[in-house]
Amino acid sequence: MSAYPPLNALRAFEAALRLESFKLAAEELHVTPGAIGQQIRKLEDWLEVKLFERSVRRLQPTPEALAFGARISPALHQILDASRALRARHDHSVRVAMPPSFAAKWFTGRMSRFLIENPTTELHIGSSSALVDFNREPIDLAVRYFDGVSEELESVLLYQGRAAVFCSPAYRREHALKRPKDLARVTLLNDTLHAWWREWLANYAGFSAAEYAKIRRIEIDQTPLAIEAAIHGQGVLLANPLLAEEDIAQGKLIPLFRQSILPVPYGYYLVHPKQRELRGAARAFRDWLLSEALKMDAT
Repeated sequence: MSAYPPLNALRAFEAALRLESFKLAAEELHVTPGAIGQQIRKLEDWLEVKLFERSVRRLQPTPEALAFGARISPALHQILDASRALRARHDHSVRVAMPPSFAAKWFTGRMSRFLIENPTTELHIGSSSALVDFNREPIDLAVRYFDGVSEELESVLLYQGRAAVFCSPAYRREHALKRPKDLARVTLLNDTLHAWWREWLANYAGFSAAEYAKIRRIEIDQTPLAIEAAIHGQGVLLANPLLAEEDIAQGKLIPLFRQSILPVPYGYYLVHPKQRELRGAARAFRDWLLSEALKMDAT
């Protein structure tokens, strides 16, 4: 018998343990569930230990499997990191993930500047609301909207979140919006990803919870859609000024009550794993994005 356990079987075991499913492990590794089962049995034979209790409804790891998985998972991640680093040493591409609203409303209008300054770099942008798993995905950097606190990630603030009020010029004229209390007679567009209306109205209009409950609202779960609704005169939007700046510059939206901007505990942060050294192309993109962040409107 070899002194080393079967390495393919280790990968199958780690994925099945983490995902708690042979089917999901098979999808991740691009094989069949039957192949995952065969690899697990091969590893059980080598270890002479049962790793899973199999039933129709669930896959239950044994205590030995949990202990073994805790020992080998860090080692497998180290192998993955070392392999990626060696493979990417002369790679001139950079892969970045960011929220769809940030990508669409702020980044796309600026990304050509990076490519002009770095003509030999290939830029790959992924837009998703899902959190990036740097251990599983070939991502160098990510923009994340959160409080910036993470034990595993290096986080650099790009833009501190805040909530400001906007509407179309026609909507303001139609409803004669001159002070925060006037919002009692409009339709509020509530972006559920940045839902700060209750706090904003309490702070700047003095509305109670009961008064807030009486105001018409449309709940929208996508920031770009909420912004488009405001542009088309469907109501008043509470949004991060960063995401509305292009439409303000084009005259599609106007800010209301400029002195009434609510600080919020989240912001856009540029993140990457603390223990992973950035490649040259990724460092160049990081430095460029941070320089662009310094130019952001501070309103």
